[in-house]
Amino acid sequence: MSKRIDVNDLNVYYSKFRAVEGVSINIEAKSVTAFIGPSGCGKSTFLRTLNRMHEVIPGGRVEGEVLLDGDNLYAPGVDPVTVRSQIGMVFQRPNPFPTMSIRDNVLAGVKLNGKKIAKSDADALVEKSLRGANLWNEVKDRLDKPGAGLSGGQQQRLCIARTIAVKPDVILMDEPCSALDPISTLAIEDLINELKNDYTVVIVTHNMQQAARVSDKTAFFNIAGTGKPGKLIEYNDTATIFSNPAEQATEDYVSGRFG
Repeated sequence: MSKRIDVNDLNVYYSKFRAVEGVSINIEAKSVTAFIGPSGCGKSTFLRTLNRMHEVIPGGRVEGEVLLDGDNLYAPGVDPVTVRSQIGMVFQRPNPFPTMSIRDNVLAGVKLNGKKIAKSDADALVEKSLRGANLWNEVKDRLDKPGAGLSGGQQQRLCIARTIAVKPDVILMDEPCSALDPISTLAIEDLINELKNDYTVVIVTHNMQQAARVSDKTAFFNIAGTGKPGKLIEYNDTATIFSNPAEQATEDYVSGRFG
């Protein structure tokens, strides 16, 4: 299921502005990799290049390679929609489809990909995906109720269930807990720990403690100043990044002496 990602000399543009410069990184399969760094340093932008979401933005383009188990996702003829089914995305704010039931929310991605699915298979997939997102026991008696009626933390897990249902290889998460309370955050963090048994997980977070708790490896991004591109400064095992980083800028950031 889970696959590794190798990025070679990636540059990311918004029209003529280079937002991210020269990133090369190897993201291991079945692991959690955290991207940290100050606001505006390009970590969310870079995250969106990994499943070709960046080019949805007018003027958004990418130079360089993103390899999923050796296949270049930016090669000519590669369908971005296929890429996005292999590499799922969970956003900062929970975004269930408000008019859809919990059940239909889980199946939304599958149906979007044009897959025909028998009701019994759909029921099994809904249960499996909700169990995978640690949400089944809370919602199993109200699957036909609107997804928007759930709490924020439940909505975010519903979005994770929707992502899992498509059976991706990789799950990207862009600050998935920033809109959530501490209890919901803990539930998502526990879930991330479980997800890495089956998926490659990449998470952008502003929360240092969260990066330290959930990730196996951490990448620190920084920016030299306004209008300059974001760069990858240091990438290592999370324990090393937080206790013995090689770069002074990394140490300043993780210890809070930044800016």
